[in-house]
Parts: sequence; structure tokens; C-alpha cells
Amino acid sequence: MTLTFTLDPAVDPSLRDGILALWADVSNAGGAVGFVPPVGLDDIRPALDEHLAGVARGGCRLLVAHDEGGEVAATAFLTHNTHRLQLHWVWAYTVMVHPRLQGKGYGRELMAATEAAARSIGNIDAIRLTCRGGHGLERFYASCGYKEVGRVPGGIRVAPGDDRDDVTMLLPLY
Repeated sequence: MTLTFTLDPAVDPSLRDGILALWADVSNAGGAVGFVPPVGLDDIRPALDEHLAGVARGGCRLLVAHDEGGEVAATAFLTHNTHRLQLHWVWAYTVMVHPRLQGKGYGRELMAATEAAARSIGNIDAIRLTCRGGHGLERFYASCGYKEVGRVPGGIRVAPGDDRDDVTMLLPLY
């Protein structure tokens, strides 16, 4: 199967609903994208609305991948920094691939497309992202060229008594 990546697509109700469904599916499969299962569409909708408001304001870029059937299969949001001393790098947020596609190389395709998108912005020297420890995500991102540059032990509380490390990864683009 081939994924088609689009940077800055027109956000219409169909795309919005597709991203919302993807986010719920990833979350409910145990994906580390800001929620803990079980989660419903109404739980995720405010977070998606906030992301899309950032896109509308121009402070955030949306990268979306569609599968051959036209369904939303993967996303990443690239968020610009607003601090004048940090304009040279972007954050990657809500990086996710549909659970039915995981383990087949599509995550690597998404990360390569994310890197290409960041390079296309201009004057961007690096991509930073954070991930939840305990899922092996650090190894995945390292295999895509990212380096671990920070870790806050127990920085993410998944549930009472279940704290995970908050890991910061960096991909230099120079």
C-alpha cells in the first residue's frame, strides 16, 4: 500500500473527522498521543480543535497521509516556536500512524515526510519532539536519526502510580 502525504491540506469536515478518528484509534490501541484509553471522539475533539486553530493562525503546519482508499492514515503537526531565540527549530506533535499500519514501515515514511516538510519551511535547523517512555518510542525515533537530548523521569503521569519518563528527541537538519 502507498501512502500519499500532503503538507498544509485544506481542512474540511471530512479531513477533520478523519484525523479525529485516527487519533481515537491510535489512543485506544495504547498509542502515546496525549490520551489514555478508553477515549472517545468527544474527549479528543478539543485537543484537535486547538491544533487546527494553530494551523488556521499559521503557527502550525499539518502533514497528513492518506491511504489508497482515501482514509487518513497518519499525521504530524509541526509547530513553530514563538520565542525570538528559538525560531530556528520546530516541534513535531501528534505524530501518529493508524494501528492497522504500524510495524510495516509507514512510521519511517511519516518521519521522512516530517523531515522533508520541516526542511521546506526554510531557516529551520532542527525538529524537536517529546515521547512517553515505556513504549520503545525512543528507539524508533533514534532509528529515524533523532537523538535523545533530555529526559524527565516520571514527567508523564498516565495514571496514579504509573509515571513514565518524558523524553525529548532532536533531529538536526544541517
